[in-house]
Amino acid sequence: MVFHMKLRTMSSKRKPLYFRNVKQIKRRKQSIGRRCCCRCSSSLQLPLLWKEMRENNQLCDGVVRCEDGVVFNIHRIVLTAVSPYFRALFTNSINRGCMEITEANVRISSGAFRVIIDYAYTRNCVINKSNVFELLKYADQYEILDVVEKCCEFLVKDLTASNCLQVLKFASQFFCKSLTDRSNIYLLQNFANVFKDNEHFCDLSGEHLRQILADDCLNVKSEEVVFEAIKRWTEHCSEGRQKYLLDLIKCVRLGNLPQEKIVKIAHWQAIQADTACTLYLTDILTIMEDFGESLMKQKSTYLMRPRIPYDILFAVGGWSAGSPTSFVETYDNRADRWLVSKDTDVVARAYHGMCSYDGKIFIVGGFDGNEYFNTARCFDPAVHLWKDCACMHYSRCYVSVVLCLDRIYALGGYNGRIRMNSAERYDPVSNQWELIPSMQKQRSDASAATLNDKIYIVGGFNGQEVMNSAEMFDPSTNQWSYIPQMASPRSGVSLIAYHDALYAIGGFNGYTRLPTMEVFIPGASAEWMEGSEMTTSRSNFGTVILDDYIYVIGGFNGSTTINYVEYYDVETDEWVDAAPMNLNRSALSACVISGLRNSKDYSFLDRSRKELHEDVKEDCD
Repeated sequence: MVFHMKLRTMSSKRKPLYFRNVKQIKRRKQSIGRRCCCRCSSSLQLPLLWKEMRENNQLCDGVVRCEDGVVFNIHRIVLTAVSPYFRALFTNSINRGCMEITEANVRISSGAFRVIIDYAYTRNCVINKSNVFELLKYADQYEILDVVEKCCEFLVKDLTASNCLQVLKFASQFFCKSLTDRSNIYLLQNFANVFKDNEHFCDLSGEHLRQILADDCLNVKSEEVVFEAIKRWTEHCSEGRQKYLLDLIKCVRLGNLPQEKIVKIAHWQAIQADTACTLYLTDILTIMEDFGESLMKQKSTYLMRPRIPYDILFAVGGWSAGSPTSFVETYDNRADRWLVSKDTDVVARAYHGMCSYDGKIFIVGGFDGNEYFNTARCFDPAVHLWKDCACMHYSRCYVSVVLCLDRIYALGGYNGRIRMNSAERYDPVSNQWELIPSMQKQRSDASAATLNDKIYIVGGFNGQEVMNSAEMFDPSTNQWSYIPQMASPRSGVSLIAYHDALYAIGGFNGYTRLPTMEVFIPGASAEWMEGSEMTTSRSNFGTVILDDYIYVIGGFNGSTTINYVEYYDVETDEWVDAAPMNLNRSALSACVISGLRNSKDYSFLDRSRKELHEDVKEDCD
């Protein structure tokens, strides 16, 4: 008992050394943490402090005098931190052993130098159209690489048909490789507008123009555009440019033009005056007359070689030979050929919806013959990769899918029990679906399109009848409202927006498949107007805008699935046949992806080269 009392007495008077050490260590850690936070806080205020001192002309130890006489008092340490040029100048590292200098004269306007000074002190600079070229020039001269990069980023975002040649020339002069590459890509992709709208087009050198026109990636609807560009450039200064004419004419892939167009080119006065050009075109016409159809198939030869397309049309899934398919085909509009893709989805589905966003393809809902899907899949054609997305709240086949204001909308459909009027939208960034107000009508097998940031949906089947009603959803008010109904009921219809009009094409009216088309202009039309008929009646087909034409792809003609493709030229009000798909199918979906960095992977030109290489390899083996 005495022993226990002694222990209690000791504990009440003094704690063991172990417990005291633990507390000291904790206090030491806390004090260290506080000191670190204080130091970080001070360092964050340092740029503001330097800026304030410059504005108040405090502790300045250097002077920079601009070409217009304006003088800036500066802290040399701040300016030398962003510019190796000024570091070498102020420290006199070029003339070693000499005293450091404190004054500098620069051949730059005070406005541009003020932007550079602001960047040195704050790491922010104001770049606009009026100062970007001068700023890039002197940021490059003074080796302020961050400002060079910011200028290049600004110019890339500001590229237009009217300024891209100027930007390209400027970027080449200052060895800005990234800006040069981006400007050149923009030039090739928008060439038809560049040669018409850019006042500097006729200032191109003959060799530079030849390089542009010979490029496989030149985005032109027809080789006629290439000839028109040559004609404009040559006639601008005909005396000094006749010597380039033959090399430029050889850039026109004449085998992709009808003979009457070549004859028209041959009658151009400048060609008539050039013996070499006349002989060249005469030989081309002779070859085409002698070989005809056999020559047309030789797409690997330069004369017939198509350009690499800027826009790639993807046709995915559908119903074929009595079952759904995961088949993927791509269309090369420059070669007028459909190519079977190896990027087949693992999930076979039909009656699904599809749209493109940010260079990717999103497939929503559908039916595999047994299951009605609430799933969504995403395909990235730049890396040839499929992946799953978040699931919808409801299963939907015969669903209408459309993109509006960076959100993907899934409207109506059939869940295996009922036709639905519910609607939901998907945010590709957060990968989440949310329900929105339901439509006023139940609709499956309808079609939707976006025009002027509003969503329109027409037709469909409600479980009892094929409908001709139409309605509009305004995301800004989150409300549905009716618009004038179509003249004809349509399910399996395709609705597409082009310019300021909506086109409702084909479908099933309850009795037969339709070749007809109706047109509605929101805000201008009181009713739907009759349009030109397709050459083939069809329902449940794909529809896209490609090369300013409305393409219709595949479908069901009332007796069988079809692979027929045709397009509508709004300007001529005519339907024209295009190459058919490789597979007959209906209930497919289609969309267009533009400007893929690997568009060559989906081109007929690349495919034919690979096949030729494989044939040569087999022959060698």
